[in-house]
Amino acid sequence: MDLFDLTGRVALVTGAGRGIGRACALGLANAGADVALAARSVDQVEKVAAEIRETGREATAHTVDVRDVSDIRRLVADVMGRHGQIDILLNNAGTNVQQDVLDVTEEDWDLVVGTNLKGAFFVAQEVGRTMVERGSGKIVNMASTFAGLGFPGRASYASSKGGVLQFTRVMALEWASRGVNVNAVGPTATVTPMNAALFDDDEYRGRVLSRIPAGRLATPDDVVGAVVFLASPASDMVNGHMLLVDGGWSAI
Repeated sequence: MDLFDLTGRVALVTGAGRGIGRACALGLANAGADVALAARSVDQVEKVAAEIRETGREATAHTVDVRDVSDIRRLVADVMGRHGQIDILLNNAGTNVQQDVLDVTEEDWDLVVGTNLKGAFFVAQEVGRTMVERGSGKIVNMASTFAGLGFPGRASYASSKGGVLQFTRVMALEWASRGVNVNAVGPTATVTPMNAALFDDDEYRGRVLSRIPAGRLATPDDVVGAVVFLASPASDMVNGHMLLVDGGWSAI
């Protein structure tokens, strides 16, 4: 079990206030990591930080708008100043606007791609800079089953997550020899506060469930094990990979 022990490591989790980010932040803490939590709302991450402190791990709460590169740099400097290092990045902040292709607006495209792709890239770049200098680190980018598969109504989202998978591969190629592992996780349809309303629609829910051989939607807790694995010594020879957590969707 030492392969999965994160004691002594510091993890930065973006989008940590709810959903997958919150569940994985708690999972990293339960594996022994201290956690810096970041989101646009400090109230949300303060609540998660309090939960983590109850486990005996250290936790700090930070704000960030990942669409603003200068704010990303401020965040990373703040976390480095308070913790001294970042050993693990869970690059999780994201958003989605469900629209048919003909209905996608420039504003909504910029919101989704600016958050999920531009924001994720520059967070990984800034944290990766500190890891490359130190010669070690684990970056886990939150991609999606839709990084490799299409689905109606997800043009901007699938485009952004496909980009996340591709920059994950390029970063892995550039940084593997410098001690930094860069991988991604690809969850299937997951019930979170951000998209719960979508799954309240019986027609949409049924269409999604028909694609998942496991016969159910994912929960945030389903993603935790994949993230802890990719953050841990157990994955030291895994690089440039997207670990799918999709109930078999991609096997169809």
